[in-house]
Amino acid sequence: MNQKTIIITLGALAIAINVIAGTVVSSLKIPFLFLDTIGTIFIAAIFGPFWGALVGLLTNLVLGVTSGYTAIPFALVNVIVGLVVGYSARKNGFKLSSALISGILLGILCPVVGSVIAISLFGGLTGGIQDVAVLWLKQAGSSLFAAAFLPRLGENLIDKILSALLVYYIIKKLPQSLIKRPALKKRDSNAA
Repeated sequence: MNQKTIIITLGALAIAINVIAGTVVSSLKIPFLFLDTIGTIFIAAIFGPFWGALVGLLTNLVLGVTSGYTAIPFALVNVIVGLVVGYSARKNGFKLSSALISGILLGILCPVVGSVIAISLFGGLTGGIQDVAVLWLKQAGSSLFAAAFLPRLGENLIDKILSALLVYYIIKKLPQSLIKRPALKKRDSNAA
Protein backbone atom coordinates (compact mmCIF):
# COMPACT_ATOMS: atom_id res chain seq x y z
CA MET A 1 0.00 0.00 0.00
CA ASN A 2 1.23 3.48 -0.74
CA GLN A 3 1.32 6.26 1.87
CA LYS A 4 -1.82 8.01 0.72
CA THR A 5 -3.83 4.78 0.85
CA ILE A 6 -2.58 4.09 4.37
CA ILE A 7 -3.47 7.62 5.51
CA ILE A 8 -6.95 7.50 3.96
CA THR A 9 -7.65 4.02 5.35
CA LEU A 10 -6.43 4.84 8.86
CA GLY A 11 -8.13 8.26 8.68
CA ALA A 12 -11.49 6.66 7.86
CA LEU A 13 -10.96 4.17 10.68
CA ALA A 14 -10.04 7.02 13.05
CA ILE A 15 -13.24 8.91 12.17
CA ALA A 16 -15.27 5.75 12.83
CA ILE A 17 -13.49 5.26 16.17
CA ASN A 18 -14.21 8.87 17.17
CA VAL A 19 -17.90 8.55 16.27
CA ILE A 20 -18.39 5.10 17.81
CA ALA A 21 -16.40 5.72 21.01
CA GLY A 22 -18.03 9.12 21.52
CA THR A 23 -21.51 7.71 20.92
CA VAL A 24 -20.99 4.73 23.24
CA VAL A 25 -19.60 6.89 26.06
CA SER A 26 -22.43 9.39 25.61
CA SER A 27 -25.09 6.66 25.53
CA LEU A 28 -23.69 5.02 28.66
CA LYS A 29 -23.48 8.46 30.32
CA ILE A 30 -19.96 7.79 31.55
CA PRO A 31 -18.92 10.87 33.54
CA PHE A 32 -15.79 12.88 32.70
CA LEU A 33 -15.18 11.11 29.39
CA PHE A 34 -16.00 11.80 25.76
CA LEU A 35 -13.40 9.63 23.95
CA ASP A 36 -14.50 11.32 20.72
CA THR A 37 -11.01 12.52 19.83
CA ILE A 38 -8.99 9.31 20.15
CA GLY A 39 -8.89 8.82 16.38
CA THR A 40 -7.94 12.46 15.83
CA ILE A 41 -5.11 12.20 18.35
CA PHE A 42 -3.93 8.94 16.77
CA ILE A 43 -3.78 10.29 13.21
CA ALA A 44 -2.23 13.60 14.29
CA ALA A 45 0.45 11.83 16.35
CA ILE A 46 1.45 9.58 13.44
CA PHE A 47 0.83 11.67 10.32
CA GLY A 48 0.95 15.26 11.56
CA PRO A 49 -1.26 18.28 12.15
CA PHE A 50 -2.85 18.55 8.69
CA TRP A 51 -4.19 14.99 8.70
CA GLY A 52 -5.18 15.18 12.37
CA ALA A 53 -7.12 18.39 11.78
CA LEU A 54 -8.82 16.88 8.73
CA VAL A 55 -9.90 13.80 10.70
CA GLY A 56 -11.21 16.09 13.45
CA LEU A 57 -13.21 18.17 10.98
CA LEU A 58 -14.66 15.15 9.19
CA THR A 59 -15.56 13.51 12.49
CA ASN A 60 -17.79 16.41 13.47
CA LEU A 61 -19.33 16.60 10.00
CA VAL A 62 -20.25 12.90 10.27
CA LEU A 63 -21.60 13.49 13.79
CA GLY A 64 -23.59 16.43 12.45
CA VAL A 65 -25.30 14.13 9.96
CA THR A 66 -25.75 11.15 12.29
CA SER A 67 -26.33 12.74 15.70
CA GLY A 68 -27.57 16.24 15.04
CA TYR A 69 -26.43 19.52 13.61
CA THR A 70 -25.16 20.83 16.96
CA ALA A 71 -21.97 18.77 16.56
CA ILE A 72 -20.89 20.70 13.47
CA PRO A 73 -19.83 23.99 15.13
CA PHE A 74 -17.70 22.03 17.59
CA ALA A 75 -15.60 20.76 14.67
CA LEU A 76 -13.26 23.62 15.50
CA VAL A 77 -12.48 21.93 18.83
CA ASN A 78 -11.62 18.66 17.10
CA VAL A 79 -9.50 20.51 14.51
CA ILE A 80 -7.56 22.12 17.38
CA VAL A 81 -6.96 18.65 18.83
CA GLY A 82 -5.42 17.54 15.55
CA LEU A 83 -3.25 20.64 15.27
CA VAL A 84 -1.97 20.60 18.86
CA VAL A 85 -1.12 16.89 18.85
CA GLY A 86 0.31 16.99 15.33
CA TYR A 87 2.65 19.86 16.08
CA SER A 88 3.55 18.41 19.47
CA ALA A 89 4.58 15.09 17.93
CA ARG A 90 6.25 16.58 14.87
CA LYS A 91 9.81 17.04 16.14
CA ASN A 92 10.45 14.02 18.40
CA GLY A 93 7.42 11.80 17.85
CA PHE A 94 4.56 11.15 20.23
CA LYS A 95 6.49 10.38 23.41
CA LEU A 96 5.00 9.99 26.87
CA SER A 97 5.96 13.58 27.70
CA SER A 98 4.38 15.00 24.53
CA ALA A 99 1.24 12.91 25.13
CA LEU A 100 0.94 14.26 28.67
CA ILE A 101 1.66 17.86 27.66
CA SER A 102 -0.76 17.60 24.73
CA GLY A 103 -3.44 16.16 27.00
CA ILE A 104 -3.06 18.97 29.53
CA LEU A 105 -2.95 21.66 26.85
CA LEU A 106 -6.02 20.22 25.13
CA GLY A 107 -7.76 19.85 28.48
CA ILE A 108 -7.58 23.64 28.78
CA LEU A 109 -7.86 24.78 25.13
CA CYS A 110 -10.82 22.58 24.20
CA PRO A 111 -13.17 23.86 26.91
CA VAL A 112 -12.13 27.47 26.21
CA VAL A 113 -13.05 27.13 22.53
CA GLY A 114 -16.02 24.86 23.28
CA SER A 115 -17.39 27.31 25.83
CA VAL A 116 -17.16 30.21 23.39
CA ILE A 117 -19.02 28.15 20.77
CA ALA A 118 -21.61 26.97 23.31
CA ILE A 119 -22.23 30.52 24.53
CA SER A 120 -22.31 32.06 21.06
CA LEU A 121 -24.67 29.54 19.53
CA PHE A 122 -26.57 27.93 22.40
CA GLY A 123 -26.44 30.36 25.32
CA GLY A 124 -23.90 28.15 27.12
CA LEU A 125 -26.10 25.05 27.25
CA THR A 126 -25.53 22.10 24.95
CA GLY A 127 -27.86 19.43 26.31
CA GLY A 128 -25.13 17.57 28.18
CA ILE A 129 -24.92 16.61 31.82
CA GLN A 130 -22.66 19.62 32.48
CA ASP A 131 -25.64 21.90 31.80
CA VAL A 132 -26.77 21.30 35.40
CA ALA A 133 -23.47 22.72 36.66
CA VAL A 134 -23.63 25.57 34.12
CA LEU A 135 -27.08 26.59 35.37
CA TRP A 136 -26.06 26.21 39.02
CA LEU A 137 -22.92 28.34 38.55
CA LYS A 138 -24.90 30.97 36.66
CA GLN A 139 -27.49 31.11 39.46
CA ALA A 140 -24.65 31.39 42.00
CA GLY A 141 -23.49 34.58 40.29
CA SER A 142 -20.76 33.38 37.95
CA SER A 143 -20.32 35.03 34.59
CA LEU A 144 -21.75 33.11 31.65
CA PHE A 145 -18.24 32.25 30.43
CA ALA A 146 -17.12 30.97 33.86
CA ALA A 147 -20.36 29.00 34.24
CA ALA A 148 -19.91 27.41 30.80
CA PHE A 149 -16.14 26.90 31.10
CA LEU A 150 -15.60 25.48 34.60
CA PRO A 151 -17.70 22.29 34.23
CA ARG A 152 -16.13 21.62 30.84
CA LEU A 153 -12.61 22.17 32.20
CA GLY A 154 -12.68 19.24 34.61
CA GLU A 155 -14.25 16.89 32.08
CA ASN A 156 -11.84 17.87 29.34
CA LEU A 157 -8.72 17.60 31.49
CA ILE A 158 -9.64 14.03 32.42
CA ASP A 159 -10.79 13.06 28.92
CA LYS A 160 -7.97 14.61 26.92
CA ILE A 161 -5.17 13.42 29.21
CA LEU A 162 -6.57 9.86 29.25
CA SER A 163 -7.17 9.91 25.49
CA ALA A 164 -3.64 11.16 24.74
CA LEU A 165 -2.07 8.59 27.07
CA LEU A 166 -4.19 5.78 25.60
CA VAL A 167 -3.08 6.74 22.09
CA TYR A 168 0.54 6.93 23.25
CA TYR A 169 0.37 3.34 24.51
CA ILE A 170 -1.36 2.17 21.31
CA ILE A 171 1.28 3.82 19.12
CA LYS A 172 4.04 2.36 21.28
CA LYS A 173 2.78 -1.14 20.34
CA LEU A 174 2.48 -0.42 16.59
CA PRO A 175 5.06 -1.70 14.12
CA GLN A 176 7.72 0.92 13.36
CA SER A 177 7.09 0.43 9.63
CA LEU A 178 3.68 2.05 10.07
CA ILE A 179 4.93 4.93 12.20
CA LYS A 180 8.15 5.99 10.43
CA ARG A 181 7.24 7.85 7.27
CA PRO A 182 9.90 10.50 6.58
CA ALA A 183 8.52 11.43 3.13
CA LEU A 184 5.11 11.96 4.70
CA LYS A 185 6.51 14.37 7.29
CA LYS A 186 8.13 16.42 4.53
CA ARG A 187 4.90 16.56 2.52
CA ASP A 188 2.86 17.25 5.66
CA SER A 189 4.97 20.31 6.52
CA ASN A 190 4.18 21.73 3.10
CA ALA A 191 0.46 20.98 3.50
CA ALA A 192 0.15 22.60 6.92
